[in-house]
Amino acid sequence: MKTNHLRILGIAVAMVCGNLSAPAQTMPEMPKPQKEHEWLKKFEGEWELKSQMLMDPSKPIESKGTETVRTMGGFWVTAEGKGEMMGSTMSYLMTLGYDPAKKKYVATMIDSMTGRMWQYTGSLNEAGTTLTLETEGPCPMRGGKLTEFKDITEFKSDNQRVFTSMYKDEKGEWVTVFKGEATRTK
Repeated sequence: MKTNHLRILGIAVAMVCGNLSAPAQTMPEMPKPQKEHEWLKKFEGEWELKSQMLMDPSKPIESKGTETVRTMGGFWVTAEGKGEMMGSTMSYLMTLGYDPAKKKYVATMIDSMTGRMWQYTGSLNEAGTTLTLETEGPCPMRGGKLTEFKDITEFKSDNQRVFTSMYKDEKGEWVTVFKGEATRTK
């Protein structure tokens, strides 16, 4: 029995030693960021946020906050934000990137006020100033009914962007429920 263990150990050592002298395998070339990924760098930095919730347009609910956006590998940006909303502290995490296979921008968002992960797809206008992301989810203004949403981010300059969130009502019309402005601080 002891002899069998020694033989097995000898074979294992020979196999390992043989593999160590084999030529090293080369890593396949990894994809490089495309121009659509480069565009995402516009978001990078520290931002001060001011916004209005328009559930009742005659009584906008004002809020303020901050956002930190970092790039990840040249393919993604991650945004972490926090602020006051309706007397509560709200925080969120967002990922934003470009999917070359879909030829679309893609995003996810989670926040501290809901248990839903929002998933978006969208496109950039020809001028490269406005990103429109679309999704579907439960709408609080429609009793939680599954509804189309559209979130639009427009860069007014390198240091200022505006954000508008809309949902499609029962008549098929887009209703603005949220407006915000972000100003770069770093």
